[in-house]
Amino acid sequence: MHRRCFLATVAAFAATPALAVTEYTPGLVAERLAAGDTVFLDFTASWCSTCAAQARVIEALKAENPAYEQAVTFIDVDWDTYRTAEITRSLNIPRRSTLVVLKGDQELGRIVAGTSRAQIEALMNTALTAANAS
Repeated sequence: MHRRCFLATVAAFAATPALAVTEYTPGLVAERLAAGDTVFLDFTASWCSTCAAQARVIEALKAENPAYEQAVTFIDVDWDTYRTAEITRSLNIPRRSTLVVLKGDQELGRIVAGTSRAQIEALMNTALTAANAS
């Protein structure tokens, strides 16, 4: 990709208003799961093009269906900061651009490096269904 095109793409993405996402801090996931939340984890890096593609799909789906944000706790885990952290090791996260849904002590689904709208929507629907089942 040419540098100008890349910079224009990054600028356009940065200018897009983001919906609410909680930044990961140690202990946050355990706290939210203990509270009964369904948690959607996004292991992401600011420089990762696959992560950016996933984020665009996630944000579009949230904008189309506010129920996602009303029912599911979305947490971004910064790969550069937490790639060797307990959360990453305990969930066997292989790389950035990994999306994981958790409820209680169960993993309900995951996507590794997938950017398909249908695949991400299915994972988000799994999270929504689990959140509404409680």
